[in-house]
Amino acid sequence: MGKYAIEIEELEYSYGRNQVLKGVNLRVPAGSIFGFLGRNGAGKTTTIKLLLGLFRPDAGTCRVKELDSQINPIVVRRTVGYMAEDQQMYGWMRIEQIVKWVASFYPNWDEDFTSRLLEMLELPSKSKVKTLSKGQNSRLALLLALGHRPEVVILDDPTLGLDPIARKDFLRHVIDLLQSNGVTVFFSSHLLYEIEPVADHVAILDKGVIIKSAKTEQLRESIRKFILTPKQRADFSSVPGILDLLTSGDNVSVTIEDCDEQKRAAIRRLSANGIQETALNLDEIFEAYVIGNRAKGKRE
Repeated sequence: MGKYAIEIEELEYSYGRNQVLKGVNLRVPAGSIFGFLGRNGAGKTTTIKLLLGLFRPDAGTCRVKELDSQINPIVVRRTVGYMAEDQQMYGWMRIEQIVKWVASFYPNWDEDFTSRLLEMLELPSKSKVKTLSKGQNSRLALLLALGHRPEVVILDDPTLGLDPIARKDFLRHVIDLLQSNGVTVFFSSHLLYEIEPVADHVAILDKGVIIKSAKTEQLRESIRKFILTPKQRADFSSVPGILDLLTSGDNVSVTIEDCDEQKRAAIRRLSANGIQETALNLDEIFEAYVIGNRAKGKRE
């Protein structure tokens, strides 16, 4: 695999007159656990279906392991391990039957590995799919995505509908199975508290474009929130990189991206006294980028 497991360039897609993707550009480093973030309806699932060659883009290209998703869609789908959101399976089948059926689509299916997964994921092979809990269903869907030992795994909101304990259990299995083996995981979710402890890279999709893509730790280190009481006529337009600016009584809260000493000095010059600086978690960072108030007002 090259430097990037997934490459998307100028990707556009519309449902009728509704343009969902408006020039998406994204590179997913090989071996990373990559969090693909966005509100419900942002276009995450559409992007994934384009990656898999299930949809045809209006413009742009998608490549998985340097394979073009439009030119080689079948090869891409055989190469990737894919778990759909709220994945549906035949309820009348026993686990062992559905595993055998799915295996027939993959020439490189690893039966020994699958047997170990059944034990590791605590899945009763004789049970019918319709008798499984939601957590067991998710673990079975994960097994079916991994049985052919893919180098790239795409998980589309995989914990949808699970309770908090089942979500943590599922994510633990994902990390244990994949991270140590150098597998690239492209993990779509709108639950940011799930992504934060898992992903080493994240990208934020909003209004059809990627508005930020970076290493998770880099984001946490470079974005800061400042709380201060501003001087009269303080002009926040002198501070570059404002993501969010909120006023509460006499105080102003300012969130800044790519924060450095120059930007800190600009904030200090606007404060009537001291300033309080805090780091943000991924949920707060996402909120600042997606719904932040970037108005750089002047205090009267």
